[in-house]
Amino acid sequence: MAASELIKAVEIIRQKLKKKPIEYQVLLNDLPGNDFNTIFKSLPNFLQNLRREIGGDVGPCLFTGVPASFYGRLFPKKSVHFVHSSYSLHWLSKVPEGLEENKRNIYMTGNSPRSVVKAYYNQFQKDFSLFLKCRAQELVDGGRMILTLLGRRSQNPASKECSYIWELLGLALNDLVDQGIIEEEKLESFHIPKYMPSPIEIRIEVAKEASFVIDSIKVSQVDWNVSDNNEMNKAKSVDVSLKGSGYNVAKYMRAVAEPILISHFGEEVMDELFIRYREIIADRMAKETTQFFNVTVSLTKPR
Repeated sequence: MAASELIKAVEIIRQKLKKKPIEYQVLLNDLPGNDFNTIFKSLPNFLQNLRREIGGDVGPCLFTGVPASFYGRLFPKKSVHFVHSSYSLHWLSKVPEGLEENKRNIYMTGNSPRSVVKAYYNQFQKDFSLFLKCRAQELVDGGRMILTLLGRRSQNPASKECSYIWELLGLALNDLVDQGIIEEEKLESFHIPKYMPSPIEIRIEVAKEASFVIDSIKVSQVDWNVSDNNEMNKAKSVDVSLKGSGYNVAKYMRAVAEPILISHFGEEVMDELFIRYREIIADRMAKETTQFFNVTVSLTKPR
């Protein structure tokens, strides 16, 4: 849990300065459908491990669940000192309007019309600006935010480095349409509500909203299957390793995408869809380098 790393970092400084123990209030936010009970059940072990790592004099750590969209107010004004968001802000508040011409694509691709790319970007601008505005009201003066989201280096919003994994899922869905398993109309009415911004786009929105100063912004990359190298070494053949990698990537993408896919296409086609998706991914990973790009930005609300 990211909260443990933050608390440990603060405690190291507190103990060096020989200050008295302080209280921590951790506010966990997710959509109302999230299973907060599972998180809360894990807290006793979490706190026990935290105290063992830090030492017995750590102050009270109080946890609260906040079920709501982060594209709106979550906390009282000037009540929060630090905000951390990880792999969330690339999800949009809704599917953009005006995607009708994005035929048989579930996301932006190289052949998507300009109007589709513009619609996605416009929705990102609205959502990200609203997020900044709401957090600015909730943070104390001098408060900080660390945001990590999937993004891209390219200035092209439809570049392969940010859209490719969804394009391949679209290919798997198209195969099911061609086999008569899914109706074409169903596919053409389905769109992924996400946008993976570049560092420049983030800088533009932060400057326009004008509540924060960017301390740093960095781009990092990670292989689709982070265990690729280990699997290559352990596997009896490259072919076996690539099949395993395709399985791993399809498995975590299923965890990410299955809820919205089920709500649109139904649960009965999921197994067949992800078997086909796994095959497509394994084939592409055998031919090219496949990576995600993370954008991490540190911001401060001026005093």
